Amino acid sequence: MIAQGGNLHFEPAEFAAREAATLAAMAEAGLDALLVFRQESMYWLTGYDTFGYVHFQALVLTADGRLTLLTRSADRLQARFTSRIEDVRIWRDAADARPEQDLKALLAGRGLANRRLGVEWEAYGLTAAKGRRLADALDGFAPLADASQLVTELRAVKSPAEIACHREAARLADTALDAAVAATGPGAFEGDILAELQGAIYRGGGDDPANEQIIGSGPGALMCRYFTGRRTLSQNDLLTLEFAAAWRHYHAALMRTVIVGRPDPRVLDMHAACHEGLLAAEAALRPGNPLSDAFDAHARVMDARGLAHAKLNACGYSLGATFAPSWMDWPMAYPGQPYRVRPGNVFFLHMILFDEPNGLAMTLARTSLVTAAGAEPLSAALLDPILR
Repeated sequence: MIAQGGNLHFEPAEFAAREAATLAAMAEAGLDALLVFRQESMYWLTGYDTFGYVHFQALVLTADGRLTLLTRSADRLQARFTSRIEDVRIWRDAADARPEQDLKALLAGRGLANRRLGVEWEAYGLTAAKGRRLADALDGFAPLADASQLVTELRAVKSPAEIACHREAARLADTALDAAVAATGPGAFEGDILAELQGAIYRGGGDDPANEQIIGSGPGALMCRYFTGRRTLSQNDLLTLEFAAAWRHYHAALMRTVIVGRPDPRVLDMHAACHEGLLAAEAALRPGNPLSDAFDAHARVMDARGLAHAKLNACGYSLGATFAPSWMDWPMAYPGQPYRVRPGNVFFLHMILFDEPNGLAMTLARTSLVTAAGAEPLSAALLDPILR
């Protein structure tokens, strides 16, 4: 017999506090129920851990605190093992399956006809096609409100238990960086470097990250997305690594460009700019400041050093417990971002310079926790240039 919640990673009081905060936000928004489609929200509220969100599934939270999950049969035991959800309903796989109609029937059974329903429209699992079918099914049944940010905004401020997960992830990320750097040098194969990096995380008990670990050398050093195809490093090269360690799905990311062989003085100058920019951006992460201050601080440094052409249009984002396809969480640091920084936020600030005309790259990034006093870097890794 699979024990209910046999693989939960937080105490009942933690989940109770999260649910209470959600119910309070629902009441403030005038919602009688919340239709949850983001896997991150499901995990945060209940512990439910799956990649089954690639199919239609919905978690219903009513104003009286009742939780019901509608999912496929493949996730019935998954929900029992990983979550505190006791009421699990199954929609049947079939060529003519209409799970949104099953959801409508569930809502009707809860007495929610003509009641105000909040919907997490902004969810990877709720594709445009599924969302249209859902809207059609509920048309005339109940008024719908966009509640995409309701749980997301709550998740942006981490509890002490969540912060402990981020700290463990950061420790694993430091270990992974050391392992990757040790495997790097002229003639090294990117696949071996990647294996050492990810292997260190696995050996430490960590999870897969919510997106691919990013590695690129030569022309690929100017990329900040994963791409297929591995390369062997040349005698003089640049290797960019952007990766995250995950512990209980909570992420801590790092980014470095490793200088292989003879260092180009221009690259060392770019590193100095990244170092100055990172410290300036972190100094701006103070409670009450708009998140845009972090971007503006980094931009001033890059612009003053004549590197405006090489910087990106954003310099970081929140991290948390996220699922594929991305470990990037809300909010993001860009010009004009109004979000006010709060204690308990966790941000990955990245200094990225891609000088395309000269084929040069330099990056420097780490994860920080916002405290009452400001930013606390969670990584112990040095910020010095890495020469191999």
